[in-house]
Amino acid sequence: MMNQSAIILSMTSLLLLLAYGTAKMDIITSKQDVPVGHEILLLCKAGGEGDITWQKDHEDVDEEYVLKVDETSSKLTIKKATLQDTGRYTCLCDFESGHSDEIEKSIYVYEGPSFGSTSTYHEFLKGTDGVVPCLGTGQPVVDVLWFRDNQEIPTTGGRVSRLPDNTLQIEEVQRDDAGTYTCQAQIRGRPIYQRLRVSVVVNVQPTAQLKEEVKKVMAGPETNITFLCLVDGHPKPNITWTMPTPFDSSHHQFNSDQSELTVSSVAKEDYGEYICTAKNKIAESIAVIMLHVFEAPEVCVSDELQRVSVGEPVSVSCNVSGHPQPELHWLNKQNGQTLDSTSGRVRVVDGELIIDEMVPSDGGLYSCMAVGTSGNASRDIAITTQPGPPHYLSVAPGPTSVFLFLKTPPISGGAPITSYVLQWRRSAEEKWEEMVTVPALDPLAITSLKPYTLYSVRLAAMNAVGVGQFSDTNIVRTHGIQGEPDSPVLSTDAMKVEGNSFSVPLKQNDDGGTPLQHFSIRYKQVKEGSEWKDMQLSSDAESVSLRDLSFSSNYHLEVIAINANGSSIPTTFNFTIGPQPVSSMTKGSVVAIIILIFLVLFLIVDASCCYINRCGLLMSIAVKVFGQKVPGLRMLEDGDGNTNGEVKLKGISTPRGSLQPTGVPTITKDGGQLTEVTCDKAPLTKHEKSQPRKDLPTADS
Repeated sequence: MMNQSAIILSMTSLLLLLAYGTAKMDIITSKQDVPVGHEILLLCKAGGEGDITWQKDHEDVDEEYVLKVDETSSKLTIKKATLQDTGRYTCLCDFESGHSDEIEKSIYVYEGPSFGSTSTYHEFLKGTDGVVPCLGTGQPVVDVLWFRDNQEIPTTGGRVSRLPDNTLQIEEVQRDDAGTYTCQAQIRGRPIYQRLRVSVVVNVQPTAQLKEEVKKVMAGPETNITFLCLVDGHPKPNITWTMPTPFDSSHHQFNSDQSELTVSSVAKEDYGEYICTAKNKIAESIAVIMLHVFEAPEVCVSDELQRVSVGEPVSVSCNVSGHPQPELHWLNKQNGQTLDSTSGRVRVVDGELIIDEMVPSDGGLYSCMAVGTSGNASRDIAITTQPGPPHYLSVAPGPTSVFLFLKTPPISGGAPITSYVLQWRRSAEEKWEEMVTVPALDPLAITSLKPYTLYSVRLAAMNAVGVGQFSDTNIVRTHGIQGEPDSPVLSTDAMKVEGNSFSVPLKQNDDGGTPLQHFSIRYKQVKEGSEWKDMQLSSDAESVSLRDLSFSSNYHLEVIAINANGSSIPTTFNFTIGPQPVSSMTKGSVVAIIILIFLVLFLIVDASCCYINRCGLLMSIAVKVFGQKVPGLRMLEDGDGNTNGEVKLKGISTPRGSLQPTGVPTITKDGGQLTEVTCDKAPLTKHEKSQPRKDLPTADS
């Protein structure tokens, strides 16, 4: 009986082992790509006890590189890697349970890449062909690519291309070819690369150009003439002037780069050629203008100063005279543009400057000029309006104040900014509060505010014309004052997210010397258009709990402690609600579970059939192994033929004339107990099964 039970148990365990599979193996390494000379470390975790061995490319690894960590782990270490150490490393394990398993990991050993003596600076002359080499080296194999502005340069099809020898070729170098190029050397097939930045400079021959070839002016103490020489080239050319008269600092003036020459109080001696020379290391270029001295023109304007509000129109008349009759031109001195257009918002019609709907950038100096063969003359007109809106505004809060800072001043509108107007309010429903104007040189500050309060602030500039447009609104929260509580502490390590619910422990370290009144809670989704949701917790609350949140959403949480003195600085925290759970049971999983249940039920039914009726798969296997006489089972025909009217069970005797063994519970047909029978009972023969025994009472007796 015991041998049979052990066999059945062993077979059942084997079936369950086959059903559940074997132990899982894994190789852990810090990196698969290893530079030459660095250490290779592989840790094999077998997932069960057994004998672990290592192979490289299907050949056993020398034991000196292998260290057994424990019964389930082994470590392979190569101190200084070489290119020959590249390959597939296999961890094999013969488990104590009798089965074997293995796992592989590929290791790549590389050298480089590097660029050797590649030059990082090249100069080319515009119009010539340029070649930029890149000496990328490394092992096993290195691929070289060229980039500019993060765009790969192709091998063919363009004026700038990469040659087969990895050289960058630029055909007919242009000025816009100057800049930084990147040579990338990459180990083939691996994400290992180095980049080298190479500067390309394009030299351009200088050019010098004057706007006019001939200039005519009338001599006079108030006559000034300016020559502007437009110079181009690379490197930047040096500019020199050749004049009919020797240089005189009281009579000739230059700007910083000498591109402008001004001759003041023009005299007859100033007649002649004025030569501008531009020279760099490549070449030199000259431009010549001829000055004729005649009667200077005169300019008369209707108004030299106009103050208008933003949106209003402006008109200024200008008349010019001289001989020959000069031409009239208007110049915007703010940007140096000549206003010759007869249409548009800013235009000139019959010598009159017209501006429709004045804007702050229109404010400034304008010049009416008379230009003719006899010379030039001009008269400036100042047109002013309110300043433009301040930009690049930043704010800094204090306990009961807010300081405002301007990175750059607003557009002045043509007149100096004298002061600023500051406004604030606590909500969009409130009216803007306005304080007295602040002088432009004084600190921009709003005072007498409430602590720990959210304010909207803005400002506008003021000049002699009036107050300009206000800046964009900035949101700022003031700081607290002494006696207010510290910020609450959220134990984020213990937070919980279950479904669409969130909770986090809450505690207060310091109440500021005054008992807390309550905690104020605000939270909202981190997305555009979401609104804050508010709630309060009692002062003895130990956690913040939020429910019915949206799945797959990020949230922002603020917690504020409040006592009689005010509020603490908000404690902020961001958290995420994961996606809504869905059933992970697939069709294959359902089929596998059904098969497993069927297998377990089959084993139970088959074992029951074996014990009770000597049938089933297990009984068939046992008979094949032990023959018809299975150990532990005694058949009636092999036992003692004389039972003296008793059926003997193991340890139980049944009195003659009784169907119930002594001490065994039974259940009768009417609902009583039936006899509990095991496989130890001697079975009836085929004849006895079909014929009722004469010495036993029948069901009718």
